[in-house]
Amino acid sequence: MKQEFSLPRTSSCSSTKRIIPSNYLISASLIHDPSDSVSGKSLIRKKSPPVTYTRLSKVSGILRSLLSFISIPLILPTCKWLSIPHNLSITPSLGRKVTGTLFGNRRGHVSFAVQDDTGSEPVLLIELAVTTSALVKEMSSGLVRIALECEKSPAVNHRPTKLFSEKMWTMYCNGRSCGYALSRACSESDWHVLSTVRSVSVGAGVIPVVDDGRKGGEGELLYMRARFERVVGSRDSEAFYMMNPDGNGGPELSIFLLRI
Repeated sequence: MKQEFSLPRTSSCSSTKRIIPSNYLISASLIHDPSDSVSGKSLIRKKSPPVTYTRLSKVSGILRSLLSFISIPLILPTCKWLSIPHNLSITPSLGRKVTGTLFGNRRGHVSFAVQDDTGSEPVLLIELAVTTSALVKEMSSGLVRIALECEKSPAVNHRPTKLFSEKMWTMYCNGRSCGYALSRACSESDWHVLSTVRSVSVGAGVIPVVDDGRKGGEGELLYMRARFERVVGSRDSEAFYMMNPDGNGGPELSIFLLRI
């Protein structure tokens, strides 16, 4: 049986308000009568049915049951947007610190090879426009800046040419024009030199060569290997700075690649 109580009318209240006991069950569809109000506002808010929580719980249960027996790796291969395009290389990019090797016969042109490590294939091999003896003389001054400039090659299949793929460079050594440097693929003789000094991380020396008895030979083969810090300015500019592991103020060597 419903119990009803009434409050006595006071000066601050123009009407009575029915108090509903706490043990009284309120129907979900109960709407308070607008005529029974205090200052035109209802004291009891309409209670919304708990339908949203129930529906969310059902949806969450269905999702958990689906994920329990569907393996995500089985779904991923069927997604076309996750497949790697055929024109992209999956070879890891060159790191910030690389191995650089300068080598060449004493009276021949010196070559510069860039490797990710001492045993990997060169990612860049350039024959510079100076002889090995001339470069050794320049390095005796303690500061060598080599700048290699090239013009942009036409795009192939609407794709720009990579900086390391440029073939011809105009070379400047300490501000003086030296001629043209050429990029080339690693030949068998180049790989023989790099393999010979594979165990050397930092150092310089002479590699014995077989004397064929001909006059005017290019002389013994010299090499210098060091770690270089690679700095990428943009797709058209990179720089290699030789790192001195001893920190004793040895010769400074920097090689810049610039495409204009």
